Amino acid sequence: METVLRAAIMYVFIWLVMRAVGRKELSGLSAFELVLLVVMGDLVQQGVTQQDNSLTAAMLAVGTMSLLVVATSYVSFRWKRATPLTEGISVIVVRDGELQRRALRIERLTEQDVDDAAREQGIGDLRDVAVGILEDDGSFSFVRRSGADQQQQGVREPPVT
Repeated sequence: METVLRAAIMYVFIWLVMRAVGRKELSGLSAFELVLLVVMGDLVQQGVTQQDNSLTAAMLAVGTMSLLVVATSYVSFRWKRATPLTEGISVIVVRDGELQRRALRIERLTEQDVDDAAREQGIGDLRDVAVGILEDDGSFSFVRRSGADQQQQGVREPPVT
């Protein structure tokens, strides 16, 4: 029973750490950071099982954390108000071609991060973006202003009269 309690405590701790680290950092892990995560996993295992090398303790720890993952998923599914807490929310980082500096500061993003993400999606200038969103999974989505595609191809929109 102690292993189950330790696994539950460790689950909550890991969840809090992952929420504090932030989406951007988790979406672009380097090889070194990936190795650190594996090492952290081993340290977590040692803390949960108290160096208990029994198969039962390992199964209890993994089973408890798996049940907590399923429970968290069910809570998000069943009660939509819990979803921002369990999974995060999407944040607008560009609106009408202008960077939302407060949102960038809160999410610990630089202008260069947003520029790089836009270029990866074929957008050379943020002024062509109607809305740029940092999704809850750490990826970026951009919606071009209407007519931005035509202007880039050398086609002008007719003047509005």
